[in-house]
Amino acid sequence: MTDFVVVLSTCASAQEAETLARHLLEKRLAACVNVAPAGKSIYRWKGAIEEASEHLLVIKSRRPLLRQLEKELSKVHSYEVPELVVLAVVDGSRSYLEWLERELPEESTQ
Repeated sequence: MTDFVVVLSTCASAQEAETLARHLLEKRLAACVNVAPAGKSIYRWKGAIEEASEHLLVIKSRRPLLRQLEKELSKVHSYEVPELVVLAVVDGSRSYLEWLERELPEESTQ
């Protein structure tokens, strides 16, 4: 088991997705953010079934950075309740994990 995590989040536009990705990278809360093209989300919101086009963010980070990452995501995100789902990175290629190690601080400096 590593202390690396993959964080999933969605946003309403490509521009917002890129803004969020760059913000998290500038704050050193992510080593990489993949922005997936728009897909359809169908979800329950305030008692009704809604449908929207959303872009998926796949954020590579560390567990000790999660609270600060969540704070920054909430600060910049347009959604009332931004998605933040965290998946543990159990293992990976040595070279990729070493790259993550170099790119991410061990704890938040904020």
